Amino acid sequence: MTQAQLAQGNDPLLAVRDVSVVFGGIVALNGVSFDMRQGQILGLIGPNGAGKTTLFNCLSRLYQPSSGDILMEGKSILTRPPHRIAEIGIGRTFQNVALFPNLSVIDNVRVGAHARTSSDIVSDSLRLAWVRRGEADMNKKVHAILAYLDLEEVAHTVVSGLPFGTQKRVELARALAADPKILLLDEPAGGLNHEEVHVLGDLIRKIRDDRKITVLLVEHHMGLVMSIADHVVALNFGRKLAEGTPAQIQADPDVIKAYLGSKDQ
Repeated sequence: MTQAQLAQGNDPLLAVRDVSVVFGGIVALNGVSFDMRQGQILGLIGPNGAGKTTLFNCLSRLYQPSSGDILMEGKSILTRPPHRIAEIGIGRTFQNVALFPNLSVIDNVRVGAHARTSSDIVSDSLRLAWVRRGEADMNKKVHAILAYLDLEEVAHTVVSGLPFGTQKRVELARALAADPKILLLDEPAGGLNHEEVHVLGDLIRKIRDDRKITVLLVEHHMGLVMSIADHVVALNFGRKLAEGTPAQIQADPDVIKAYLGSKDQ
């Protein structure tokens, strides 16, 4: 039995409640609701302009919904600014890699780890004992994540000189360094070849199973979504079109018409 199945009876870890977003009269999201359970990999799909990125940006607090609510463990996240979203356990990657290109791999990952530290400028400047202990613990955690994602050999390499697929892993490492409960993955398969996509799918499942992290996956690569997701939500024109298991979504006539194409394609 999967972790997702074990969690079905629990309250949702994340609840999206009737979320709408309007930009200057254009409705980007229209009353979207769904739940994410602890341990799930949830796929969010839909054609270009369906509202996937808008919803993702609401979850990471880059956008403020026009109406509705988003609850994390029963509490609204909408009063939190973006820089305080990591501390409640929400981490994300970006469709276009958003690393610090002139920093090394290890320094990029340290940035993620700093999101969950409690030090301040005064304590850091005085090098207080508790700060030094915290730094030692953080460095140990960062090295463990680099080893977990096979990035040790490039730890001190400047990110801009790395292949795109490796940069994507660095961004994933940075997100994991913040100890997220929910990991938001924005088009992680973009720019990857077939073999890299297969490896990515195995890695996402491994992260869920090993690190007990719930995953929300926004992705155009249907093969990846349908092979690893426990549950899928399909959007179209800002509305929820359908939700269910991958098999249910693949058989849904509205989804087929809007996005997946005919079964024999």
